Amino acid sequence: MSINPRLDRLADNPFSKLRALFDGVQPRSNEPVLPWAVGEPQHAPPPMLARILAEKADLWNRYPPPAGTPEYRAACARWLTWRYRLPEGMVTGERNVLIVNGTKEALFLCPQVAVPQEKAGGTPTVLMPNPYYNVYVGGASLAGAEPVYLDCTAETGFLPDLDAIPKSALERCAMFYLCSPANPQGAIADLAYLKKAIALARTYDFVLAMDECYGEIYDRVQPPGALEACAALGGALDQVLVFHSLSKRSNAAGLRCGFVAGDARLIERFAHLRSYAGAQVPLPIQDAGIALWSEESHVEANRALYRRKFDIAESMLGDRFGFFRPQGGFFLWLDVGDGEEAALKLWRDAALRTLPGAYTSRTNPGRENPGRRYIRVALVHDDDTIAAGMRRMLRVL
Repeated sequence: MSINPRLDRLADNPFSKLRALFDGVQPRSNEPVLPWAVGEPQHAPPPMLARILAEKADLWNRYPPPAGTPEYRAACARWLTWRYRLPEGMVTGERNVLIVNGTKEALFLCPQVAVPQEKAGGTPTVLMPNPYYNVYVGGASLAGAEPVYLDCTAETGFLPDLDAIPKSALERCAMFYLCSPANPQGAIADLAYLKKAIALARTYDFVLAMDECYGEIYDRVQPPGALEACAALGGALDQVLVFHSLSKRSNAAGLRCGFVAGDARLIERFAHLRSYAGAQVPLPIQDAGIALWSEESHVEANRALYRRKFDIAESMLGDRFGFFRPQGGFFLWLDVGDGEEAALKLWRDAALRTLPGAYTSRTNPGRENPGRRYIRVALVHDDDTIAAGMRRMLRVL
């Protein structure tokens, strides 16, 4: 049977690895299982969501435009302009915005737009942070590119060291996935960092794909965005795409509604690709999305809830496990010495399901896997559940 051999290049799904690690191991504790491995928002979505979906029920029988309705795209452009203090007209819905089924779909498809058959006489590269979101690896691999894993450690501020990227990788680079706030460490790329990344993209002619899906969950410093950096560089959007979703911002992960925005040439080609894929977002969902992108009070309340969770974690963990308060996102990145061993122990002795850091990272030649010592903990539950889980963790580790 003929099968696309590029499928063999896909990294093992981290949650498949986790199931294999726990296979046959039953928790000794009678406590309820606490799923801390998956970053799935647990807060209730805004009530307006269900109301609008019900009000627009007559639209379910209509095919939606693949690029999104003009009203949805305009709402996204307005939000970007407000949130990142962009000059009026720098981003328009018509030219610079495309609807997507959450950022996961768009991040996976982006290399199909950006990666050519060959670059600089060799296989194109796609750069990505290490640890990484496994969709980055999947998108790069299926497009025929060579993934290049840029270690993100405490020494690099948990972001890729832009000055350390080999010139050979930059010359062959077709795309660079960058996430801020970072998943899992929560590090925020400042404006100077983003400007440098954009300058590299324009110097070496690659697409900077900025994954900003955690951009509305932050502690004390509001994360700048790549389009904000573009504005500071003069306003051109060349080589830059940003990805946003309602999953975290509005606790609407099941809605599968977001957008990609940026370089009009890339948006046009991306829209052409999606018109073949048939990945339309239903019209009632688009109407709900317009309302959610246009309303901020629910986002502020959501952000306050996450800050309180980090208050609890900080007060209970102190300086144990290398605890640091992340600047954004909703994960803890805890140094437990051996992430896989600690995750197995927490499961067996405390019914706590956490994710070993090595399951989301690769080992570069001659270096330690940057995730080996860590576990990722998703702080998405209510305060009492967070506190109870912290007590279990302290008891076991």
